[in-house]
Amino acid sequence: MPVWCGTMKDIHSPIDQQPSSPSRIRWLILGLLFAISVVTYIDRVNISVTARQMMPALGLTDQQMGVIFSSFVIGYALFQIPGGWLGDRWGARRVLTIGLVWWSCFTALTAMAATSALAVSMGIVGALALVRFLLGLGEAVALPTFNRAVTDWLPAHERGLGIGIAIGGIGVGSAMTPPLTAWIMVNYGWQAAFYLSSALGLLLAIIWWVLARDRPADHPWEQNAHDTRPTVPHAVSSPTIPWAMLRNTPTVWWLVLSYACLGYVAYIYMSWFYLYLVNVRGFNVLRGGVFAAMPFLAILVSCPLGGWATDRLALRYGLTTGRRMIGLAGMALAAVFIAFGAAMESPYPAIASLSLGAGWLYFSVGAYWSSTSDLSKTHAGSLSGLMNMGANIGGAISPTITPWIAEQWGWPVSLSIAACIALVGGLLWMKIDPGRGLVSQGLRAED
Repeated sequence: MPVWCGTMKDIHSPIDQQPSSPSRIRWLILGLLFAISVVTYIDRVNISVTARQMMPALGLTDQQMGVIFSSFVIGYALFQIPGGWLGDRWGARRVLTIGLVWWSCFTALTAMAATSALAVSMGIVGALALVRFLLGLGEAVALPTFNRAVTDWLPAHERGLGIGIAIGGIGVGSAMTPPLTAWIMVNYGWQAAFYLSSALGLLLAIIWWVLARDRPADHPWEQNAHDTRPTVPHAVSSPTIPWAMLRNTPTVWWLVLSYACLGYVAYIYMSWFYLYLVNVRGFNVLRGGVFAAMPFLAILVSCPLGGWATDRLALRYGLTTGRRMIGLAGMALAAVFIAFGAAMESPYPAIASLSLGAGWLYFSVGAYWSSTSDLSKTHAGSLSGLMNMGANIGGAISPTITPWIAEQWGWPVSLSIAACIALVGGLLWMKIDPGRGLVSQGLRAED
């Protein structure tokens, strides 16, 4: 008979406090993760702005551009679980360094693909789709490895805030990308935007490698600060993915399904929001870039705030209630504001409402990611990779189907469907119970 294990003792109790003092260097690690998050979303979102020049220059249709958008997400989704496992196995320092170098190179290749040998053999669409697929494959290691680093560096009662800060870089990267990329594109051409963001990623890879370590005890600054205490070496971890336990834990699959709903909606903002403002709402290229930043500024505020809120509620009401309240509230409010924004005729109230919808969507993110650490600290990278794969399956569908629905029935219908999907994702939180841990067939989890 299956037994609940992992955090069994916390089914209805507040979140555990760790007895040891947390490292002060954790804020440096969080700052670096925030910076990496900024770069990942610059590399991801810039193509949605450069598409304005790319499409006529390369003779691409909306549907072909949607395929190119989706190819990134497919690579990103397929490598989520391996990416999370690599973070668990090799540690955040090595995996994020290799990942940064990889996806920075393919960001630069995006500018070259249409005139490369690949385009001769595969066509322009095929070449761009392959390059973006490989870019997505590299970026897949980022967020699961962020969760690995947050789990290793922060005590349990700070992990929602920690992952909220790390993922909050989405807001900065995505907010600065539309206006900055639009300006670069107008003045220097669309290719320059890819080259500059590639150089930024390579620089950050060097900084991360020099300053980061996998855990507090490995960091020389931590050792110097506590040099009166003996350093206890850590054994190299070789975690295997506990597939049997994952299959037996309903919460894992409800998390995946609910996060897939979030991913569907999120990728509308990342792929089509700028073009929606320019082509549908009638803004010019530069003004559209400014207003396209609004949802991501909302994310910058709401993502850490939601992480902080889920930690506070978990301390007061227990893990499951604390995570569930924020997950459900964020997704439901996102649905309301997106639906209102879709129906508004005036562009400025519509932008405000849609931006708040994005903010509420990411308000729930801390609850999702910290739930994977609650389920199993040892397998936090692999679990979050599995969950994020769900988000990116939803995200792979969204960039292609969104313009098709809009073409058939109009953008208000397309965005209203996204609102309904967000509401479904919120309601699924009623099935999510991270406080019970993973289910094992007669075995007990080590954490």
